[in-house]
Amino acid sequence: MKLFKPLGDFLKIVGISLLIIIPIRYYIAQPFFVRGASMDPTFEDGEYLIIDEISYRLNNPERGEVIVFRFPLNTSQFYIKRIVGMPGETVRIQDGKVRILMDAREISLDESMYLGVEPTTGDLELTLGEDEYFVMGDNRGASSDSRRWGALKDSFIIGKVFLRAWPFSRFTLFK
Repeated sequence: MKLFKPLGDFLKIVGISLLIIIPIRYYIAQPFFVRGASMDPTFEDGEYLIIDEISYRLNNPERGEVIVFRFPLNTSQFYIKRIVGMPGETVRIQDGKVRILMDAREISLDESMYLGVEPTTGDLELTLGEDEYFVMGDNRGASSDSRRWGALKDSFIIGKVFLRAWPFSRFTLFK
């Protein structure tokens, strides 16, 4: 009988741990590894991020936030991109500049704080639906994004980047 007590205690600890960890993992925060160069210089290949999954249940995404989402053309893949265009807006890319048309006015985005050296290429004009976002990688020359496959429906969004945990030298908590 004494032999089974340590095993029972171990199973209780494992059970309680799973009851705590599983809901956090599936409903609050999720780990994510960056693969590829589409978000350079902001996020580099191999970085380990924690994604906040609960914020967008309480608030809507905002322009400039970096999000992780299921790729609309293959939902088993996850992508990381920056929100550029918001629902109901028209996104216009022309002459290397990204412009947003909203409420009968046009604004030119200042993306100098996070863009890589590659300019935004292509000529495009896309009006977003009420549940759609326009997303692009910070490394525009190496990014498969809304310029290629269209608007992103909000139902594909998993969450926003909350924390860069690895490498330790680049540890960052994001607002």
